[in-house]
Amino acid sequence: MTGTVHLVGAGPGAADLLTLRAARLLRMADIVFHDALVPDDILSLAERARHVRVGKRCGAHSARQEDINGLLIAAAQEHETVVRLKGGDPMLFGRAQEEIDALRSAGIDVQVVPGITAAFGATSSLLQSLTERGLSRSVVFLTPRTGRGAVACDWARPAATADTAVLYMAGRDATAVTAALLLAGVPASRPCVVVESATLPGERAWPTPLHGLARTCARIGDGPALVLMGDVYADCLAAADRTLERQQFA
Repeated sequence: MTGTVHLVGAGPGAADLLTLRAARLLRMADIVFHDALVPDDILSLAERARHVRVGKRCGAHSARQEDINGLLIAAAQEHETVVRLKGGDPMLFGRAQEEIDALRSAGIDVQVVPGITAAFGATSSLLQSLTERGLSRSVVFLTPRTGRGAVACDWARPAATADTAVLYMAGRDATAVTAALLLAGVPASRPCVVVESATLPGERAWPTPLHGLARTCARIGDGPALVLMGDVYADCLAAADRTLERQQFA
């Protein structure tokens, strides 16, 4: 007899953006394996569960994916309800498929509970749609980062051809990211917004043209950040420029 492993999306951070199903499973869970950036107020919903931190942080020591897979398999052989709690949505840059494949190969039932991905949380806070009539009919979610042993891909080309692009895990390598986007044909003036800790009380947003992306990303603190890019964010950039002008002439 084995339990079920639930891959649960924690959303962008705010606890009240969890789905009802996610909250119910957290309250039922016997053990929760969670990402490093899941806030405490979400983890507190799993009152009866043992909490195990297995998340990955850029530049910091973290658990290997193979080890996480093994922990999930072992937990399912001991507990009825196992939750693997992932930031955002498990199926978007969450390495969910590796865990699903490992669990199914071990004969363990696995279910996925979607969550709100960071792109939706960030652009909602800006009150700006990812798509806007006359400006954006296509959106691409991408990351310039590649995992250990993975084959590099031409990620910049789809970013250049889409009307709106959302770059995950791009802030720490912003200089190289900017160079790749410019080489792919993205204009240096393309509006961008860097959003840190979307939907959380400490949320910060910095509009910038692409040519200023590296300088802007240097302001990122410890929170998760992503880059929104496209003409739909032109008004955000213009508003930031007007604010800067007022400050200069005050």
